[in-house]
Amino acid sequence: MSTAGTVVLVGAGPGAADLLTVRAARALASADIIFYDALVCEELLALAPNAATCFVGKRAGRPSMSQETIIRLLIRAARRGQRVVRLKSGDPFVFGRGGEEALALARAGIRYEVVPGVSSAIAAPAAAGIPVTHRGVASGMLVLTGEPEDTWRQVIKDLTPRTLTIVMLMGLRKRAPLAEEMIARGWEPSTPAAIVFSATSAAEARVFTTLGELPSIAFPSGTEGAPGVIVIGDVVTVAHQLEAIASELEGVA
Repeated sequence: MSTAGTVVLVGAGPGAADLLTVRAARALASADIIFYDALVCEELLALAPNAATCFVGKRAGRPSMSQETIIRLLIRAARRGQRVVRLKSGDPFVFGRGGEEALALARAGIRYEVVPGVSSAIAAPAAAGIPVTHRGVASGMLVLTGEPEDTWRQVIKDLTPRTLTIVMLMGLRKRAPLAEEMIARGWEPSTPAAIVFSATSAAEARVFTTLGELPSIAFPSGTEGAPGVIVIGDVVTVAHQLEAIASELEGVA
């Protein structure tokens, strides 16, 4: 194994800076250079006052640096003896291509560490009052990504309707084909659904709907271009129950 620098694959969490883990904050504080993603809260970069920063983010439909180039940059910086942080939104190993980077670093003889982060697959529903599992309602969850489409279509095809909570990341553009596929596979159009935009940030917004209305739902003002997490399943009704209880308590007060 090389005695050069190290690379730390750090999960930045779902959005809010104070949801960063203590270990992640320590990695940032000791970094020489940080390669960070598009959805990373830039407030986190202030935790690394002595580090150089390099934006390597990707967003759907926009020009971006290739994954191969990012990996080359990580390896080159580490071989120069630098303490490198690869800062990824959410968790590095949940649709973050962290596994690809870890494999490339290992093959190159670069020492690396993985610092898990809070994934928006769990944090976004939770922020909206939606538990992804709930006794008597859903005993498990299925996390999907919008691309590639043929992959999630096969998963939905083999899934018994309303047995799990469905969470889709990076899938706002696929909400219509997703809803159509699920309904074609036996899911009721009345199945509760929600979209959580910019979860845990100051710009967070939520939309509650049904599976049948998901394709045509109007997005809240200010959410254009914002990341969104789709949640489908009966657990969405828990958020409605929590809101009803809060309203009752306000009325009593």
